[in-house]
Amino acid sequence: MNSLRFLLLLQLLQLTTPLVLGQAAGNGKPASLPNEPEAMVRSFYNEVVILHPLGSPGGEAIKVFAPYLSKALRHKIDINVACQDDWGRQNPDPNSKPPFLEFGLFSGDDMRAEPQAFSIERKEEEKDGSIRVYVKLTRDEPGESPRSWHVVVILRRENGHFAVDDVIYLKDNPRDVDVRLTEYLSKGCNGPHWVGFSDQRSDLKPHK
Repeated sequence: MNSLRFLLLLQLLQLTTPLVLGQAAGNGKPASLPNEPEAMVRSFYNEVVILHPLGSPGGEAIKVFAPYLSKALRHKIDINVACQDDWGRQNPDPNSKPPFLEFGLFSGDDMRAEPQAFSIERKEEEKDGSIRVYVKLTRDEPGESPRSWHVVVILRRENGHFAVDDVIYLKDNPRDVDVRLTEYLSKGCNGPHWVGFSDQRSDLKPHK
């Protein structure tokens, strides 16, 4: 009788444990994430440098980054994923090049998509309560000229912890313009529907 009760209890635990873990993951900040702005951004970009998230990954690919992101930014990423899916339906040719293919979600496009290292330079507190953390990204591959560029991570408090609400890709020269991640995510999209860029060049470039 005791053995039967033990087996029933074990089965019950196996059924309920995934539900409990799922609820814990959806409420508040995971215990492993730091709560100080610079430490939080450092932890975040450690993952960026290791994983190099390209395009606007959904499903399993975004799970590593989701705990760091605000609800608003996760929603925008979800919409972009749906827009890319719509692009795929409109362009079934396997030789077609997806528009966000070389887009480093938290670092920039093209050569900026795969940074090898980063450093935290400074933080600034804004009047609206947000915090800007300035990050230098670098890439130095054999046969290539060393490259460095800067992004600004915008943090906001959400449910008692800091969350990444946007990333600004800073311009390289006076003719360029700063571009936000949230702007990138909507380029060529009307909500979840792909409508195309406004001209023939890629509007993902941070240029006018």
